[in-house]
Order: sequence, then C-alpha cells, then structure tokens
Amino acid sequence: MIGRGEYAELVLECVERVPPGHVTTYGSIAEALGSVAGGGGPRQVGSVLATDGGAVPWWRVVRADGTLPSGHVDRARSRHLAEGTPMRPSGRVDLPRAFVAATAPGGSWPA
Repeated sequence: MIGRGEYAELVLECVERVPPGHVTTYGSIAEALGSVAGGGGPRQVGSVLATDGGAVPWWRVVRADGTLPSGHVDRARSRHLAEGTPMRPSGRVDLPRAFVAATAPGGSWPA
C-alpha cells in the first residue's frame, strides 16, 4: 500500500487525463488505481478531490449515476455546458455518451 500523498498524486493524474466533454466516476478511478495503489475506494478518491483537487478538472468526476459533485453543482454544470458534455434533462451527466473509464497513469484511454 502506498502513502496518502502518493495516492493523491495518482488520483489527480487520472483526473487530468479525462478529456474535455467527458467524465469518469469516483469508482472508475478507484478501480483503475486498485492494482497500482493496493486499495482505496470511491470515497477515498472523493476525499482526495475535496482536499487537493482544485487545480485539476474536478468537475469531470461524477457519481456512478451521473450526479454532479455535491456542493459544487452549479459550478460543475456551467463547466460541463461550456465543454459540451452530454447532459440529461435531470441535470445529471449522460453517462452512456460521456463516460470514459479511468486508467492508471502510464495507461491509455480507449480509442
């Protein structure tokens, strides 16, 4: 198991790799880092973003149902609209159209 600082860096690298107009989920990042980091779940990913995510495109990480980050819904929505992220009338991200699976640093996004 790696330390919290190293884990945070890996999470932030994953977030930086999400292309504009797309999203990934907390769980997808946790899954991608599981083998590299030796553990950690969606809540740990959320904790990293809450404390260290200000410099990365945090709005591109959503819940598994497409819900935007709580406490930042309006800011996230405006960023998604500016990037052309597919949205549903409910205000959630349209995951079938916008989702990309997270990959651990060193991997590549699916074509």
